[in-house]
Amino acid sequence: MPSLSILHLPNDHTAGTKRGALTPQAYVAQNDYALGLIVERVTRSNYWKETAIFVVEDDAQDGPDHVDAHRSVALVISPYAKRRSVDRTLYSTASMLRTIELILGLPPMSQYDAAATPMYGAFTTSPDYAPYSVEQPRVDLNAKNREGSYGQSLMEEFNLKRQDAAPDRAFNEVVWRAVKGTPMPPPRYSVFSRVMAEEDDD
Repeated sequence: MPSLSILHLPNDHTAGTKRGALTPQAYVAQNDYALGLIVERVTRSNYWKETAIFVVEDDAQDGPDHVDAHRSVALVISPYAKRRSVDRTLYSTASMLRTIELILGLPPMSQYDAAATPMYGAFTTSPDYAPYSVEQPRVDLNAKNREGSYGQSLMEEFNLKRQDAAPDRAFNEVVWRAVKGTPMPPPRYSVFSRVMAEEDDD
């Protein structure tokens, strides 16, 4: 295997409630299942003892959630990763890149990854070589959107042939309604909110 491989699993973008398309749940489940199959295969291979798999959203800023617009999911899979552990250190995408560079013995590519906090807290010096087993999907991977789903007419106006071409706020509202069945709460920007509050106090 090469020293570094980059894989893109695109189904997490979904097609919203587009007529005739898979449901958002089916798209994301396909994506998760594909990741699980990859991890299972790698952890049962001869390369496992020297492998680290890093998983992050490809566009964490394009689609804020209801907790904070600046957070994203990040996973580390390795014999040296702390299992059944949540590292609450404030990392950025550049932190993940810097960690990969350190593992490979590469210099930083820019000032951003050079200054980023490496993901030291996610690792341990005691390896666990036990392989992973993929979990079977809990939703129908072939489920299609129902006729008349929320936002279906709006989806016809969105460009889904290119990622991130649809207006993210409106697209997120459609996906939220399709999954949760309730109006999407406004996104929170806690970092900027605190800065603005401090400026108001001054």
